[in-house]
Amino acid sequence: MSSLSVYHVSTPDLPNKVLTHFEDIVATLAEQGVRFDRWQPAASIPPGARQEDIIAAYSHSIDALMTERGYASVQVMRVTREDRQDAELHARFLDEHSQAEEEVRFFVAGRGLFALHIDDYVYAVLCEKNDLITLPAGMPRWFDMGEQPHFIALRLANAECADAQFTGNDIAGRFPRLED
Repeated sequence: MSSLSVYHVSTPDLPNKVLTHFEDIVATLAEQGVRFDRWQPAASIPPGARQEDIIAAYSHSIDALMTERGYASVQVMRVTREDRQDAELHARFLDEHSQAEEEVRFFVAGRGLFALHIDDYVYAVLCEKNDLITLPAGMPRWFDMGEQPHFIALRLANAECADAQFTGNDIAGRFPRLED
C-alpha cells in the first residue's frame, strides 16, 4: 500500500503524520509542488514483458502526460534482486541529491521509497505498483530501492538522464529506510 510519512528533521524516528489514503497523499504532496497519481494499464502485463509491451499498456496515460508536460522520451527501468552489479548505483541514490530537471517515475511493478527534503520536513513517499510521482527540478531528495531491490518503472523526461547533484548533507542516513 502506498503511503506518505511526514517527519520534522529534528525527529527522524517519529513521523508527524502517516497517510495511506490516496486522496490525502495527493493533497499533501500537491501543497509541496509534487504530483502523485495512479495509472491503470489498458491490458495485463505478463511477467517478463518486453519494454514495448509495457509502454503500450500505458500508452494513453503516457501520451497524455507527454503532451501536457512536453516530455520527449519514455524509458523502462528494470531493477531486480539479481542485479548485484548495480549495488553501487543503488547505494548512490541513498544520499541526498537533486536533479536539474523535473523527475517523473511510474511504478509498473515493485516499489521504492522517495524521501523529499522540503524546508524543515522530510516527506517519505512509498511508491508501489501503479503509482506515478513527479518531483520538481532542484528538490532535494533520496531514493531507497531496499536491500532486495525489485521494481519496473517508467521514466519520462525531456533529455537523457542528468547527473544527480549531491548536496553533501548527511540527512538521509538519519531517516528510516525501505524495509524488505
